Amino acid sequence: MKVLLVNGSPHQKGCTYTALEEVAKTLEENEIEAEIFQLGNKAINGCIGCGSCKKSGQCFMDDKVNEFAKKAKEADGFVFGSPVHYAAASGALTSFLDRVFYSAGRYLQFKPAASVASARRAGTTAT
Repeated sequence: MKVLLVNGSPHQKGCTYTALEEVAKTLEENEIEAEIFQLGNKAINGCIGCGSCKKSGQCFMDDKVNEFAKKAKEADGFVFGSPVHYAAASGALTSFLDRVFYSAGRYLQFKPAASVASARRAGTTAT
């Protein structure tokens, strides 16, 4: 069994990563393979609804979305982590998820998922 954990923070080793590391540690203690997938700090464009992914099987914007989709095929579950940015999930993660759901949603269907929100103050509920 394998769980893919997505770090939606631009900081590779920040607070969101630390929270995901705790989740990964617990999963691995229970003999579940865990991999943290880092979105990074490069811009992730939002979906433009062109539909080309329905024809080709992947998004025409070849970036982290297609890289994740390949890994998602093999994953049995997901954990999505985000810092709180202005009482919402990070913009990069939101754009990423919009495109993943549209272009590769079939790889996420019927698989369990969870979320982690990291904040200094308020906003985790909305995130």
